[in-house]
Amino acid sequence: MPHSGYRHVKRISRRRFLKTLSLSGAGVVGLSGYGLVVEPVWRLEVTRYRVCPAHWPRGLNLSIAVIADVHAGGPVMPTERIHSIVAQTNALKPDVVVLLGDFAASHRFKTRAVAPEEWAQAMADLSAPLGVHAILGNHDWWDDLAAQRARKGPVLGRCALERQGVPVYENDVVRLVHNGRPFWLAGLGDQLAFFNGRRKTAWSSCAGVHDLNGTLKKVTDEAPVILLAHEPDIFPRVPARVALTLSGHTHGGQVRVLGYSPMVPSRYGNRYAYGHIIEDGRHLIVSGGLGCSILPVRIGVPPEIVMVDVVAA
Repeated sequence: MPHSGYRHVKRISRRRFLKTLSLSGAGVVGLSGYGLVVEPVWRLEVTRYRVCPAHWPRGLNLSIAVIADVHAGGPVMPTERIHSIVAQTNALKPDVVVLLGDFAASHRFKTRAVAPEEWAQAMADLSAPLGVHAILGNHDWWDDLAAQRARKGPVLGRCALERQGVPVYENDVVRLVHNGRPFWLAGLGDQLAFFNGRRKTAWSSCAGVHDLNGTLKKVTDEAPVILLAHEPDIFPRVPARVALTLSGHTHGGQVRVLGYSPMVPSRYGNRYAYGHIIEDGRHLIVSGGLGCSILPVRIGVPPEIVMVDVVAA
């Protein structure tokens, strides 16, 4: 009898194990399908932030639409989807639109290329009273092999945008006026423009074209400054003179669970991975972006258009 009972317990244990294994396998398959198809392809969020920088002028209530990390190309970001994102952004009626770079998709899982002329033409349909303003990202530099060899631009993406009438800032500024109040947009050159070795994502193996001090020296009055910087890693060096820094690049890690991303393309890890960060009274907003890099997967950080309302405290 004891021997028979032992065999019975063993059979139950085996059935439970196989059932658990089956459910685990189904869960992995389901999560993989969600991460490969549902979140990156079918979901699109509008994420809103309200920012009150120190010394922001009263009466200068500004709404900014932020488009980051499009990574144009199939299957995640075909031309048709870019047009849809543009239409949805216009429907939000921002005062100004900023494009934070990485328009190109360089990953090996790209199923269909989208030429710079195509995505630039789509971006040109963006509309706002204070205009559309762009900077470049590392993939826009890495995707232009001629620029890599020459160690200088302008890269193909910049030329395509400028042909469509979209200004691209590389360590340059523009002074805008809204409701009779001036402010500055400062566009930083990319911090990872040139790769020096095989590991293109490593900060130590890349050289940038950024010049933060030189850029801010072009600001000629006391009006507030909004800095556009593709990679958020510059933020520790950004002075309090800058009211707000807007960045992309990280994609929120592309996989984010309970506010934590296992892998973030930043020397600071999760410190600047995603969202609204305040340090020493200085404000940074990092967009999760729209497309994918390295792998066409998103889990817990769906593609997003970011809307930032900047108001006086």
